[in-house]
Order: sequence, then C-alpha cells, then structure tokens
Amino acid sequence: MISIPHKAKQFLVLLVKLLIVGGAFYFIYNQLANNDKLDWQKFIALFRKNQSVLGVGFILLLSVLNRYFEILKWQNLARVIYPISLAEATKQVLAALTAGIFTPNGVGEYAGKALYYPKTEAKKVVFLNLICNGIQMILTIIFGVFGLLYFNAQHNVITSKTVLILFSGFLLILILLFSIKKIKVKGYSIEKLIHKINAIPKPVHQKNIFLGICRYLVFSHQYYFLFLAFEVQLPYLTLMAAITSVYFLASSLPTFQFLDFAVKGSVAIYFFEILGVNEWIVVFISTLMWFLNVVLPVVLGSYYVLNFKTKTAA
Repeated sequence: MISIPHKAKQFLVLLVKLLIVGGAFYFIYNQLANNDKLDWQKFIALFRKNQSVLGVGFILLLSVLNRYFEILKWQNLARVIYPISLAEATKQVLAALTAGIFTPNGVGEYAGKALYYPKTEAKKVVFLNLICNGIQMILTIIFGVFGLLYFNAQHNVITSKTVLILFSGFLLILILLFSIKKIKVKGYSIEKLIHKINAIPKPVHQKNIFLGICRYLVFSHQYYFLFLAFEVQLPYLTLMAAITSVYFLASSLPTFQFLDFAVKGSVAIYFFEILGVNEWIVVFISTLMWFLNVVLPVVLGSYYVLNFKTKTAA
C-alpha cells in the first residue's frame, strides 16, 4: 500500500472538511436565493402584522426539541456499542447531518457517524443508524396511512377501489418478504436481519419507539402551528391529516436533504390546494420547516465537522 505522509494526510482531511461545509452552505444559499416561489414581501408584511416574540420562541423551541429527541435516540442506540454522553451524541448527530446534506436520502449520515467509532464497529454503527432512521420511517407510514385515509374520506382524492388495491399490494409485499426471509443476498437475509434486531435489548427498542413518537409529534405540530401563524383556519384533524399525508408521501420519494423542502413543498401544494390554502403560504411554510430543522442544525454541525479529529491526526 502507498503510504501518505502525515502532513499530506492532514491537508487532505482539512480539504474534505472544507468541501463538506462549503458544499452544504452553497446548496443552502442556492435553494434560498433562487427559489422564485418565495414571496418575501408577503412574508415580511404578515410577520410584521403578527410578530410575537413568544410565538417565534415557541417555533424555535419545537426545532430544538425535534433535534433533541433525535440526539436522545442515537444516544440510546449507541450504548449497544458503548455508552456516550449527551454532548458526544449531539456532536455525532449534527456532524453526520452536515455530511449527509447532499447525499441521497441522507446516506452520508451513516458514514459520518461511523467515523467517530473504531473501524471494527463500522458495520454495527451503520446497522444502529438504520434502526434509528427505520423507526422514524415506520411511524411516518403509520401516521401517514391514517392521515391519508381520513383526508380521503373527506375529499375523495382517490377512489375506494384504488385504496383497496394499494392496501392489497402492501399486504402482498409483506407476505412475500416474510415467505422469502431465508433467501440470502450477498450473505444477508431478512431472517438474519430480524435476529440482529432481536439481539438488541428490548428496553433500547422501547425507548427508541417512544422517542421516535415524541419527535414525530413535535415536527408535525410545528408544521401545524406554522399554518396557524400564517392565518390558515382549518379544523385540527383536517390540517393534521394533510400534514401526515404529506410526510408519508414525500418520505417515499428518493431525495437529498438540501432538496427536502422542495419535495415536501410540491407534495404539500397538491394537498393544501384542495383545502383552499394559497400556494405561496404552503411553499413558505415548507421552506421554513426545512430552514429550522435542517439548515440551522447543519450550521451547528459544520462546527463539529471542522473540528473533527481523525484517530491518526496529531
């Protein structure tokens, strides 16, 4: 193997750090500056009309809680390898989020967290991160399906026949998955995956599910309160059904973190247009959600990326 001099290695590590942080900030700026659907004048006028320090503080608090529950989830799962402090979990989650901002579906997060652990634990870190994100996806599907059914019952977006076909297809996929669970792909099988999941202590799974529910309720209601702030007057269940449906359908589409608001925004426009909500309001709220829950944590995560030390660095 070719040996890289220590100084050259330090330079390469610094270059990678700068590329990650620089790339993240470029993508953020590009999306905010070049989105012609954002009517800043309307937003400023509405903000001046309804400005409230308590209201802004409450929305920011929900963003903090959203990321806090995610940090607690990772701290809880990481103890399967070895216990880490809340500060260490914060560092790993925010740095990984920054590293994953311009990778498909946040794949870079897996590698970002793995860098904080010995190479021998890399596979376990990736697996635990899969469990961490997996429970959030399952909850999004559960809440989303109920929300979509409620929304559809009120507005007949899709016919009953289509709903039946979709659910039949979903059940068929589940049956097929469990019937072929012993079939191996590159040494892995569903049966082996189930055994690995069961090997994790039950209290860890229970806490992971509880924190996942807390996180989902926080960010879905942040969306809800932003609609109230923009003077959207709709029944609570109708609004929440639309929100959970948007998260469900948007999460099923492959995307990048820096395009997250565009994907959710386009899906949200379809649902909220049916409810008579102005398009610019939907776009603005989707952008604000992205800014509060992705951009701000990435800004903080950039500090941890720049201060990341490799195990061989001096």
